[in-house]
Amino acid sequence: MNSHRNELFRTLWQFLNQPVFDSKSPTILNPHRFWYLQRLHHLERCWSRTYRPEERFRN
Repeated sequence: MNSHRNELFRTLWQFLNQPVFDSKSPTILNPHRFWYLQRLHHLERCWSRTYRPEERFRN
């Protein structure tokens, strides 16, 4: 539950701190649209990561 709350606050903070007049990243004023694009971006980052379980348990 706490991680969900942290994710919500982080996304809200990113929404409120968007660059307004930036040509590289357009401002998204709809919070639902912003949340959708953030989840999509997060999913793309997760897919691009390399999964290496043996490094985690190495002594």
